[in-house]
Amino acid sequence: IIGCEVYVAPASRFDRSANTDRPNHLVLLCENERGYRNLLKLASSAYIEGYYYKPRIDKDLLARHAEGLIALSACLRGEVAAALNADRYDAARQSAYDLRDIFGKGNFFLELQDQGMEEERRINPQMVRLSRETGIPLIATNDCHYLTQADARAQEVLVCIQTGKTLSDTNRMKFRTNEFYFKSYEEMAAIF
Repeated sequence: IIGCEVYVAPASRFDRSANTDRPNHLVLLCENERGYRNLLKLASSAYIEGYYYKPRIDKDLLARHAEGLIALSACLRGEVAAALNADRYDAARQSAYDLRDIFGKGNFFLELQDQGMEEERRINPQMVRLSRETGIPLIATNDCHYLTQADARAQEVLVCIQTGKTLSDTNRMKFRTNEFYFKSYEEMAAIF
């Protein structure tokens, strides 16, 4: 399955004002060749038009290139999960409807994740409630940044290299658990 986790600008991809350097995450998966071509267009536009600290797209661009793509609401940094985490249920519901309308019924899914973080455990029941209220289907996923759990330490080292930090730096970027790996069906079934 070909796909990409993209950054979605809070407003316009062209906006480079203060507080626009924290885009939301969204997972896009190609359903067919049209989706693949649209994903290429989105990824290219993110770098060419929307780059501000990170390559970004916006909902306007998504709406023009949604055909053939399946979208997942993403991790805690996704628009829906971030609103739930901030105790803004109505905003989360509106975001979910907006994304469903962009991709169409059956092509947008709300994600449940559990990498052992308290925020996930707190918002997952709200995500289930949101799914029941909106009819948007749920999908259980794991945020994957490395292949096996044993690779967690290597990932830490790579992030340090990428960010110019050392492992002893207390202010470095770091995952809070070692659960960000590609889990088996059995592991996912045990969690959910």
